[in-house]
Amino acid sequence: MKSKPQEEKEKKKKIKIGKLEKREARAGYLFILPWIIGLLLFTIIPLGQSFYYMWFNIRITPLGTQFIPVKTQNFTQIWLENAEFPQQLVTYIWQTILEVPIIVVFALMIAMMLNGKLKMRGFFRLIFFLPVIIVSGPVMNMLVSEGAAAIPAMNVQSIVSAFSMFLPASVATQIGELFSNMIMILWYSGVQILIFISALQKVDPALYEAAKIDGGSGWECFWKITLPTLKPMILINAVYTVIFLSSNEQNELINMIENAMFSGTKEKGYGYASAMAWMYAVVITLITMLFFLLLGSKKDVYDRQIKKHKKAMRKQERLQKKIGRRSARHARSREKNSKKYSSYQGGGDY
Repeated sequence: MKSKPQEEKEKKKKIKIGKLEKREARAGYLFILPWIIGLLLFTIIPLGQSFYYMWFNIRITPLGTQFIPVKTQNFTQIWLENAEFPQQLVTYIWQTILEVPIIVVFALMIAMMLNGKLKMRGFFRLIFFLPVIIVSGPVMNMLVSEGAAAIPAMNVQSIVSAFSMFLPASVATQIGELFSNMIMILWYSGVQILIFISALQKVDPALYEAAKIDGGSGWECFWKITLPTLKPMILINAVYTVIFLSSNEQNELINMIENAMFSGTKEKGYGYASAMAWMYAVVITLITMLFFLLLGSKKDVYDRQIKKHKKAMRKQERLQKKIGRRSARHARSREKNSKKYSSYQGGGDY
């Protein structure tokens, strides 16, 4: 008789991947191959080059490109001689922390309205997504220069003075700039609205029906059903918004890094700009981790109970296996002792 572990091992050996599964695996690799090539060519290799460049002072001469090692001189030069970069970095941190919740909440509200029973729902969805297509690049710069991103009737100075009464002046100024660019901020919510709509359409309507039968109000359905279901999408939209705001052309840091890269001075250049870009990337990573810690999905009580039960079951299985091995050893020792005893008795009779 074979033991259960041996039978399971033999079953695993017999299971082989079929031709159809291999073909599907090859098709999957072919589908993601363009993305892998693009990641290598346009992300991994440029990242490695910029990380190498930031330790040098790079000069382009008629004789070729010269790499002069400067170690950490680019970083010290940025923080000691360029007062504008740290100031813009602090401004970017405040603006991102304030703008991301506003964009995500606005996208959630619009998505819930567009997901309901509404006439010409497809038309309104198109209207809210059009800024993503139209307002980009030169069009955005032109609209901002013409003042289309601000609300003319809004008195930003009075808002700043009101917030300055109970907040620091720097925070009140950032909130005032937020209100002055409110329309442009709301233009950035098109993709987030689509993500929320797709998540809302996956929620089972039977959950809402059961909650209403039990006497649940719309507010309770939102907090107990809609919001927990959309929690992973909220995290995705928050991370997407951080990355979008960080790489947007309206970001002053992007323009500053670009100007430093193509500067004709000896102090600046590719190495100087690469150091700025890596410091900027570290700040973006920290902000993304902050939103992940705040919005990351935590296991509820039932998940913890299930995990605890599975852990107890595995412990019980290990204990049963240990008892089985111990009983098998005892059986072998008893059989061995019985053989010795029978042989001893046979010798005594003889």
